[in-house]
Amino acid sequence: MKVWVQPILFTMPSSDPDTSNPWLTHSTHDIYDNAWIHVQENQVTNPSGGEGIYGVVHYKNRAVGVVPIDDGGNTWLVGQYRYPTGTYEWEIPEGGCADDEELLEAARRELLEETGLIANSYEPILSHLQLSNSVSDERAFLFTARQLTMTEAQPEPTEKITIRKLPLTEAFTMVDRGEIVDVMSVTALLKLRFDKSAAD
Repeated sequence: MKVWVQPILFTMPSSDPDTSNPWLTHSTHDIYDNAWIHVQENQVTNPSGGEGIYGVVHYKNRAVGVVPIDDGGNTWLVGQYRYPTGTYEWEIPEGGCADDEELLEAARRELLEETGLIANSYEPILSHLQLSNSVSDERAFLFTARQLTMTEAQPEPTEKITIRKLPLTEAFTMVDRGEIVDVMSVTALLKLRFDKSAAD
């Protein structure tokens, strides 16, 4: 049986969109604060004129992620249990970067801590990624790392990590199979998969 699917056509707007803020904030209340996040609740009028609240999570660190790639086309993934989701996840090496720390230095630190790898060459591949912009202001910055030397991993006390070396192409396949779902990892790997110049 043949099924006809009506194509959906998208057209560009005839003029530039209005990018001004349509929200009106009446008051802001601090709800929670720790070393990593700050939570606010705002009394607002939404774009349609309705009154309500809007909770915002401010992240005190920027997120950095690194895809290490050796001369043989291999990469390294990190496996760990993620407390908020209650699931074990395979991810690229990643972590937080304080405001007073350089992004590249944070990428170097996270790569060494989680895998024991030291890289002589780093390249940024994506920046200012918004990870959950309906509730938070967290931004992510992604790198590749090459010319690798292996030393000993130095995980933080809060991390129980499994390190896995595999072909980069197998990591792409893990994304396809839904075995990698961390958004920074998926984004970085798909960027490399479809951007030949970044993967080489």
